[in-house]
Amino acid sequence: MSPADNKFVGPLITTGFRERAIKVLADLPPFSPVLDRLLATLSNETISMARVSDIIETDTVIAGNVLKVVNSALYGRRGTVNSVRHAVSLLGINKLRNTVFAMSITRVWRSLRAGEGWSMRQFNLHSVSCAVLCDAMAQRLPVMYPEGAFAAGLFHDLGALLIAVGLPDEFEEIRGLMQQGAGTLEECELRVIGVTHAELSVEALAAWNLPAVIQSAVRFHDHPDDAQDGTSKAIGLAPVVKCANDWLNANRMALIREEETQPEDGFEPFAALGIRIADASFLADVHNELASLSGAFT
Repeated sequence: MSPADNKFVGPLITTGFRERAIKVLADLPPFSPVLDRLLATLSNETISMARVSDIIETDTVIAGNVLKVVNSALYGRRGTVNSVRHAVSLLGINKLRNTVFAMSITRVWRSLRAGEGWSMRQFNLHSVSCAVLCDAMAQRLPVMYPEGAFAAGLFHDLGALLIAVGLPDEFEEIRGLMQQGAGTLEECELRVIGVTHAELSVEALAAWNLPAVIQSAVRFHDHPDDAQDGTSKAIGLAPVVKCANDWLNANRMALIREEETQPEDGFEPFAALGIRIADASFLADVHNELASLSGAFT
């Protein structure tokens, strides 16, 4: 009898699935020193432009890609930018850090091999798109810890990748249940393996020592009210990630194709946070940044 035949997955079975999924982290190639140091800067609110420049300049490949992005037509530069320090001064710490995150992390993920039904390109596209949307909202809204918005969007579905790679048979079962209309991704995961991709994502982020506020946003991105990380004057990261994820799922950019739905007329998941997705400036900024990062997931 498969786990999906039971309404309750016992603790021993759940633990076994969790361990097999988390073991995938050990199969990842070592992070580059640049990525390790940049991840560490997320916990440092006083990081300087000089420090970020120094970190990026230690890797000639990454530095070259950063300069390529900055000199792209999308940023409308008349002259050529030849130094990382100049690039950082033009785009700011967070934008440069986000660019390197996307390029470095998606290349690490591509080293993994998942079973049938999993598209690494779709996963990278969905993750980077969610990250860019979250960051765009954080620049326009009173968001708590806005510098963590990009990372929260980028990592929100990491647990799904761990399931697809570490538990390929169970992933196929989960996908099959979704095709049958048996429930949401989260509901089907609980039915089959007794743990959600959000929970697995957080275990990975904890192992990488990412700030607790980013872990909370990822853990509760499907249920932001449970995060309780917002205030009367600031919006928590969890509802920001949910809005971005909902919009992507409804606009043919879902993580798993069977999740796609046709958005209803007037579908505005961002409206509750004070942004209209139809606003030209918002969409233009999002599309431009996605275009500049396209090399990270193509």
